[in-house]
Amino acid sequence: MNKASFFNRSELARALWGFRREFLLVGSLSFLANLLMLAPTLYMLQIFDRVLSSQSELTLLALSLITLLLFAALALSEWLRSRLLVRASLRFDRQLSTRVFNGSFQAYLGQSASNKSRPFADLNQIRQFLTGPGVFALFDAPWTPIYIAVIFFLHPWLGVLALGFALVQAALAWFGQRQTAAPSEEVLKAAGETMGDLQGKLRNIEVLESMGMVANLQKRWNRQHAASMAKGALAQGFINRVAGWSKFIRYSQQSLTLGAGALLVIDGQLSPGAMIAANVLMSRALAPIDQLVGTWRGFVSCRSAFQRLERLLDEFPEQDRVPSRAGPTGTIGLQAVSAGAAGRAAPILKNISFAVPAGTVVAVLGPSGSGKSTLAKVMVGIWSASSGSVLLDGVPIGGWNRQELGPHIGYLPQDVELFGGTIAENIARLGETDSRKVIEAASSAGMHETILRFPKGYDTPIGDAGNLLSGGQRQRIGLARAIYGDPSLIVLDEPNANLDDAGEAALVCAIRLLKAKGKTVFLVTHRQGAVSVADRLMVLSDGVLAADGPRDAVLASFRRPQPAVRTAALVVQSA
Repeated sequence: MNKASFFNRSELARALWGFRREFLLVGSLSFLANLLMLAPTLYMLQIFDRVLSSQSELTLLALSLITLLLFAALALSEWLRSRLLVRASLRFDRQLSTRVFNGSFQAYLGQSASNKSRPFADLNQIRQFLTGPGVFALFDAPWTPIYIAVIFFLHPWLGVLALGFALVQAALAWFGQRQTAAPSEEVLKAAGETMGDLQGKLRNIEVLESMGMVANLQKRWNRQHAASMAKGALAQGFINRVAGWSKFIRYSQQSLTLGAGALLVIDGQLSPGAMIAANVLMSRALAPIDQLVGTWRGFVSCRSAFQRLERLLDEFPEQDRVPSRAGPTGTIGLQAVSAGAAGRAAPILKNISFAVPAGTVVAVLGPSGSGKSTLAKVMVGIWSASSGSVLLDGVPIGGWNRQELGPHIGYLPQDVELFGGTIAENIARLGETDSRKVIEAASSAGMHETILRFPKGYDTPIGDAGNLLSGGQRQRIGLARAIYGDPSLIVLDEPNANLDDAGEAALVCAIRLLKAKGKTVFLVTHRQGAVSVADRLMVLSDGVLAADGPRDAVLASFRRPQPAVRTAALVVQSA
């Protein structure tokens, strides 16, 4: 496999291959730096073999000035290659950060990601490795045989000794990689799962505190943390043993090389200068291998991060640009749609088909687990249908430019999610705040007067995820966000679950206003008051559309012996 085909195997590899010019420059500078590394050796040879014997101060001065000049060139080369790698890593981050954001967003949207910060941490780890000592060790490693060749030139036996130490160090590095790759990956995975599990449970900290569950949570966390630490201790222990053996070999090499050189000097086969030079060259020859051993854990972590990021980008490729379209009128239809949640084999929705013209208010009923929330997510394009198609104005939902379609869609999920910021910023969907539209949406949701009573009105910060608001206030602000800007299609999933009578009355008024404007509204609800404003009624049962038609006709069918419809009737009547 040639280099081109190797680096074309994935988007991430192609991105790295795009920096080949920078890597070639770094390689050239590494060549120059390692060539200049011979300067101290040559300086010592000349000092011992020429200056001391001739006692020429002028020769010493000339050699010293030349060596200082070479050292300056060496420092400049190393600085330039470090700067090149830093700038390349920043470009690498700028080039991929948007793709990683979009890919991870699609993964979370499809419920296929467990650690929400992992892709960005992986990108950062790769970027940091590109500027760390491990990369320099990789560029310096090819010089090991050159240094050994110079040692052979000084004396063959010293060359054999250097070659033996290099082979032992390389074998130790290979053995360490084989033995630590899998354990290191398991440690990182266990630590990530432990912290992710704890952070997920801490989101419900009020429940944990009020019901005395903190001690039980701590016991569970202690078990998981202890298991993670045990794996980490085993992996780190082996890494430390490898590092210890590496140090033993390095220290032995320094002393044995000096001893072997002294023996050759005694036998008259080597000069004292060559003995010192051979010792320095030996240390320099084995330094990249020693560096590789020391940074091997970082290399293994970087390789794992690369593989995870590679899978993410391959699984969620960059989407083709969708042509711009005029805003939808709100006509929506489903054609034999089946859909389910990630990780669940059986579909939640089963062969759902209907067509709803623009300006229709549809109430969706059904018992818990019947697929109402899944239907809502499929209609707005959050979840993809496993089969069938969702058509908005006759165009598949995936055929719309999402950024352009967004303002024409209003969605209120069952679990209302607000964002850190002000009330106005949340209602305006975190975009440019149009005060008139914000006040209009808040008034339609019945929140305008309530917002004005807050300390800073619409500029009041709501806290992290709206934790400074009550459940009903969060729901009504979420409703205002859904109807902000007069979208054509509004899907409301249990919008009155936390509302009092005044709030529900405001919701009914808002739906009537939307209906008067010709908007299409889907209302997932169990409350009788909201059903009363619907033009059409749909009843789901076990993922199947059990009833669909004009509201009065479906309500009339409640008196017939149809189990699914009768269940929905009981739910509505009990509300």
